[in-house]
Amino acid sequence: MTVKTTLSFTDRHHQFLTEQVADGVFASQSAAVAAAIEQMMEDKRERDVALAAMADEIRERMKTPREEFITLEEALAPTREMLAKARLAVAQA
Repeated sequence: MTVKTTLSFTDRHHQFLTEQVADGVFASQSAAVAAAIEQMMEDKRERDVALAAMADEIRERMKTPREEFITLEEALAPTREMLAKARLAVAQA
């Protein structure tokens, strides 16, 4: 089903839409707006999945006994090693 609606755009946004249609990127301004909304919907879905995964991970990590906690230094050590190797590689190039 298609619903007709009225939208208002800034001059900048209108100009961009007009150029995209003129360049053949989109068949119409409506198609461009629909594509932008589809992208927003996909971004939201991906964000929701990522946030759910993070929440699950946090819940799992909260089950970790305190004696198994690691220090910030231990947590950051692999990243610091990777950065040091990358810097060394750049310096040697």
